[in-house]
Amino acid sequence: MTTATGTTRGTGAVGAARTRLEGLAKVTGEARYSGEVPYAELAHGWIVLSTVARGRVRAIDDGPVLKMPGVLAVLHHGNAPRLKEGFVGSFGPDPVAEILQRDRVPHIGWPVAFVVAETSEQAREAAEALVVEYDTEPHDVDFHADHPARYTPEASPMGPAVTAKGDLDTELAASAVLVDERYSTPEQHHNAMEPHAAMARWDNGRLEIVDSSQGTFATANDIAALFQLDPASVRVRSEHIGGGFGSKALARAHNVLAVMATTVIGRPVRVVLTRRQMFSLIGYRSPTTQRVRLGAEADGRLRAFDHDGVSLTSTLTEFVEASTGFGRALYDADAHHTANHVVPLDVPTPTFMRAPGEAPGSFALESALDELAEKCGLDPIELRARNEPTVGPVTGLPFEDNDLIACFREGARRFGWADRDARPGVRREGRWLIGTGTAAATFPAGAAPSTAAVTAEADDTFTVRINAADVGTGARTALAQVAADALDVPTERVRVRIGDSDLGQAWLSGGSMGTRSWSWAVMAAITELRERLALGADIPPEGITVRSDTTEAIGAQSERERHSYGAQFAEVAVDVSTGEVRVRRMLGIFAAGRIVNPLTARSQLTGGMIWGLSMALHEEAIRDRASGALANGDLAGYHFAANADVPAVEADWIGEPAPDDPVGIKGIGEIGIVGAAAAIANAVWHATGVRHRHLPIRPDRVLGAGAGPEPAAGAVPELRAGGAAEGDTRA
Repeated sequence: MTTATGTTRGTGAVGAARTRLEGLAKVTGEARYSGEVPYAELAHGWIVLSTVARGRVRAIDDGPVLKMPGVLAVLHHGNAPRLKEGFVGSFGPDPVAEILQRDRVPHIGWPVAFVVAETSEQAREAAEALVVEYDTEPHDVDFHADHPARYTPEASPMGPAVTAKGDLDTELAASAVLVDERYSTPEQHHNAMEPHAAMARWDNGRLEIVDSSQGTFATANDIAALFQLDPASVRVRSEHIGGGFGSKALARAHNVLAVMATTVIGRPVRVVLTRRQMFSLIGYRSPTTQRVRLGAEADGRLRAFDHDGVSLTSTLTEFVEASTGFGRALYDADAHHTANHVVPLDVPTPTFMRAPGEAPGSFALESALDELAEKCGLDPIELRARNEPTVGPVTGLPFEDNDLIACFREGARRFGWADRDARPGVRREGRWLIGTGTAAATFPAGAAPSTAAVTAEADDTFTVRINAADVGTGARTALAQVAADALDVPTERVRVRIGDSDLGQAWLSGGSMGTRSWSWAVMAAITELRERLALGADIPPEGITVRSDTTEAIGAQSERERHSYGAQFAEVAVDVSTGEVRVRRMLGIFAAGRIVNPLTARSQLTGGMIWGLSMALHEEAIRDRASGALANGDLAGYHFAANADVPAVEADWIGEPAPDDPVGIKGIGEIGIVGAAAAIANAVWHATGVRHRHLPIRPDRVLGAGAGPEPAAGAVPELRAGGAAEGDTRA
């Protein structure tokens, strides 16, 4: 049943396009999300957020509010239950979770009070009536690369802050061709369709939480540590999740305050964030400024590779948007240097957001590679092929496999790349300039220790229990397929239970490691179960259960460079009179190991590509320096791709199963967004002859970018009207 490479060969369930097991429940409304589960005597909470960017709470006048209809409690720093000071969560020290513990206000939108009432309407009315007085202090929300508070951190969850190999200055000086440019990406937000919501209650001495969580085991442990409880006394459930993208993996205001309130009033309490509250309470992607220096021989071979990135963090705690990690294993060079820096400001703390580091980092580096290809007179794909490493450029480790150039070759064939005229600004259809671009994608392919239990039931079915999280990716269905294939039974004979911390430790849905980590644990349990069943023993009424723990197996893996790869292609049309950019078509070819379910996998990949389109052309949170608040902190002002913006988007895959994984899986959750914005930006250059190094590529930037230097050959004069946008220059 298992080949030498470790890939399963059972019923053919793995690799089949299957609709989601819970699909009918979701479209009929039977599936209940965390904000919908009913409970008797349920009370409702509403969070009061600070209206100043820095200072202290001088006074909270809760007397009148406590007399309002339905109000049960008003919590604030003076009366809230005490949390563990210096709390360390699943990803390290986390003062962001220490809600209502002191009078300090670190940023606008920080929780300063919590109103609990019989109905959500009463709670909201009372919260809006609550008078909070502040002693304000000067604040700083002005992010720029040369900020005096900038520093270099020691490391981040995504790896070391700095890597260095070779003599960078010497190799730059000896290079025949140089690129030295600065790129920037704005603050971006990942507001999932389902707002963050949690219900908490005490049940016979045990704390039960229904949360919108990407990892219930981690959330349960964090809540237990924060409230200094026995971990066994905390249960977190999260059966259905309407998106997360990295924002639903931690103890945060909604679940912390729900636990506080139920502890105080002795009744179940639910907290549901509003869309505006999500813009300050759940994290976001930091803006970045990045400098890329590439030095090459005339034939395009890199001598020097230097990628320097700066992001912001809050004054509460450090979070690093590790944008320079993207290229550390992608391209070879004699001298290879990368560094991430941070600037602490009076702003909410950023967090993990789909492809943290890789998404903004790929825009800068893949734009710079396109500029280098132009200067060398090389096709962009050929340039990348000439710089493909044989071992990790920084680590020196061997690659598990490396299918990047194979992705480019297949994508070029299907996209029609060979018919492309390399000269910019020469293809025109009426008022539209047409261009095509490409960029590389990569993302680490990891696995994390997890536990699972598989039961052979007396009715000839099987039950898989694993604390996975389905954030809308189809994880339930994929795990059922993996189990059915390994058991050599139809998928209909497999039941899957997920999303409950009582199921034990398992990796959360994040880092593109969910399905791989969970499947590994399921496979380990099934392997032992089949051995027991092969002995021919009768199955008792309670069934035969086998449990697994992959900690030892994953820890025994040899050190290698393990990555998924992809090649992004885009065709754009640019209106010469309005500056509008329309993406006509996108193609992504990926190498991500064995694909468990082509239907849900293609949805994940195209969804990421569309998000990359949104990143390239629309998304930009604008922070007002005077108030410290977002000027567009809602979905009316924060623009993102809608149906009319999405062209023909196609995703497909090549390559073999991952050799070091029992199912052959890598990961696809995040790689779809990586490189997509760069491919579009490179296509805009090809259409117009204008380089856009700052996202998003708005119409005003397109119109204003042509002022200044004379256009390159073939560029169109109409685009030179208006003032120049900072950093947007002709090639």
